[in-house]
Amino acid sequence: MAVQPEGTPCWADAMFGDLEGAKSFYGDVLGWTFAEASAELGNYTEAYANGKAVAAVVPPMPGQEGLSQWCLYFAADDAAATAGRIRDNGGEVLMEPMQVADFGTMCLARDPGGVVFGIWQAGTHEGFQAMAEPGAYTWAEVFTREPAKSDAFFPAVFSYRQRDMEDGEMDFRIYDLGERTVLGRMKMGDDFPPEVQPYINVYFTVEDCDEAVAKATELGGALRFGPMTTPFGRFAAISDPQGAYFSVIDITKTEGEMPKLTDVA
Repeated sequence: MAVQPEGTPCWADAMFGDLEGAKSFYGDVLGWTFAEASAELGNYTEAYANGKAVAAVVPPMPGQEGLSQWCLYFAADDAAATAGRIRDNGGEVLMEPMQVADFGTMCLARDPGGVVFGIWQAGTHEGFQAMAEPGAYTWAEVFTREPAKSDAFFPAVFSYRQRDMEDGEMDFRIYDLGERTVLGRMKMGDDFPPEVQPYINVYFTVEDCDEAVAKATELGGALRFGPMTTPFGRFAAISDPQGAYFSVIDITKTEGEMPKLTDVA
């Protein structure tokens, strides 16, 4: 796939204290295979779906041990300039832009509501080699307890257009780049335990949502929500055995009408 426009989700990775356990779990649930760990890059290990790079897993850096979490990266034309906009709009740069060999330049940041994300300025590594295919990334949502902060921050950093979903049961907004919808934003309600920090929920495509849930729970994961069939697909939210939240979705199984969206002035 070509380099994505600035602000487009382009890569995902996660740190795991038990790297082999993570590889076994995601290999069984999502069908991933794995490259050899790159010792010079801290044992960063790419995951593949049908031979295409779709994510990566890595051991924690010293001082980063603890609960695992998926990190979504957004494409940037100039990582340093994007880091500047993050600061200018109330965000925090957790890791300054850092060149990773000839692969590209990365940066880690946090929005004013506590949501951690990454920035990726592509070099030879352009990001996802597949999307919306079994085992590959298909969608993501910012889960936050302070939606107004995220709604002010992300569109200011990435020039997103915003639209609200007309649903009285939840506070949900989508962010568009031009005519392309690239990200959702969900307000975390009382059904989220207080210890769950704001995060970006990454969706991976599966051929059968229920089978993926059964396999994940059999292997020590926990079902957090669903399965539920929607106009976008049948999905479920899961946490893996090391505590990382993610969702699986079968985009071929849909039900109901698409929700109405209202432009946000």
